Amino acid sequence: MKTVDAGVLSVAYLEDGPGDGWPVVLAHGFPYDVHAYDEVVPLLAAEGARVIRPWLRGFGPTRFLTDATPRSGQQAALGSDLVALLDAVGVDTAILAGYDWGGLASCVATALWPGRVAGLVSLASYDVIDIDRQKRAFEPAVEHVVWYQHLFQTERGRQSLAAHRRELCRMLWQQWSPHWRFDEATFDRTAEAFANPDFVDVVIHAYRHSFGLADGDPAHAEQEERLTRRPKITVPAVTLDGASDPLKPGGTADQAGMFTARHEHRVIDAGHNLPQEAPAAFADAVLTVRKWLREEDHGQQAPSS
Repeated sequence: MKTVDAGVLSVAYLEDGPGDGWPVVLAHGFPYDVHAYDEVVPLLAAEGARVIRPWLRGFGPTRFLTDATPRSGQQAALGSDLVALLDAVGVDTAILAGYDWGGLASCVATALWPGRVAGLVSLASYDVIDIDRQKRAFEPAVEHVVWYQHLFQTERGRQSLAAHRRELCRMLWQQWSPHWRFDEATFDRTAEAFANPDFVDVVIHAYRHSFGLADGDPAHAEQEERLTRRPKITVPAVTLDGASDPLKPGGTADQAGMFTARHEHRVIDAGHNLPQEAPAAFADAVLTVRKWLREEDHGQQAPSS
């Protein structure tokens, strides 16, 4: 494990592959951590990738540098963290790949700082939160699946997450990946990341802000305003859906119009935790983007460190 000061965080991360390889950042989601990519990493490193896996704010050994920084989980903060990490590890452009919060962070970083992102792999396609839309009801089947988001709007929900984080998160693993049979050791390895002292504050703020019910960090106000305009993704991208992901019933192929560069959408036989359930498919998506970048003949460079 390595640590580096990046923006408002001391980011803990794992790094694999050659130090001079083509950089890719794999960003995990909630309630997961860097171990979601344990079987993806060797497939990428074998192809020359410098693979960086950070623990997101509020997870694992990553810490805020000062008590004064709001424990925000808003999307602009997550995207900013990835760009700050690139700066801190000396990477100019990288392929960003993620799912859940990690997909959100990767999409936000790509939409707001396209010059820093060579290519994108994202579960759930254009995974940027439309906060105005979130203020209005969805069909009952969707509202049922996101029960935890409703719970987290209340003080009772905060208490539940604080007191029962392992049980609650394990339940989400089971519900979101209905055909994945993980063992206790697999869950326990990741559940250690939930002991972060800022875990509850960051998670609760993330879902309250996404519902439009909590103010954001003023430092990210301008970025959040830009996100309301739904900026398109302008770099090569492979987007993914899990065929049995209950959070995205019907999939997200209809978001293809949000991508203006080379783009391919794939449906994978998996649930929500796609890189851990189908690591070869996730790695292949990253390698496809890398291949496209190498094929480009109009002057655009492949990602370099």
